[in-house]
Amino acid sequence: MSAPSSGLVPGTGARRQAAVLFLLGILFLALAWFLHPNTYEYPAGVLLLGIGMLIAAFFHPTRLIIASCMLTTLGVAIFLFFKRLIPGNQVFPAYILSLGLGLLAIAFFTRRGYIGAGALTPALLVIAVGIIEALLLANLVPPGFVAFMLSLWLPGIGLLLLGIIYFLLPDKHR
Repeated sequence: MSAPSSGLVPGTGARRQAAVLFLLGILFLALAWFLHPNTYEYPAGVLLLGIGMLIAAFFHPTRLIIASCMLTTLGVAIFLFFKRLIPGNQVFPAYILSLGLGLLAIAFFTRRGYIGAGALTPALLVIAVGIIEALLLANLVPPGFVAFMLSLWLPGIGLLLLGIIYFLLPDKHR
């Protein structure tokens, strides 16, 4: 089944998605620069990256819907853990549940035709999460890695780079 060309928002496409990503990235970078929120009090970096990607995905779902579903649900689990609303011994089940919910959303969008059946992104994202968790458990991450992942710098840099990359990529589904 081929992907719909119009996306969820009629009359929009890849260029608007790139502009939204770019503007959200600039917004988060400005907030990170001026506010300097405590990352352990407001651990929203991964969650805001996922939400920003989810917002942009509505303009051109074939490009970002997989990653945005996975990162948003995983970001919720990370936020709840670092806010100490999920105890440490429950963090891995929470991650597994969040990844399962993300995969459920991906299955929904696959049935609607926005994603091809052979998409590799979900598997690659789960592998990346597993590698990061293994490195965290072995204390092999650089100093400040966790603080960066929880800060506003992550969504700022991530969304800005995605906006630039997607602006430069050709749109195959016009």
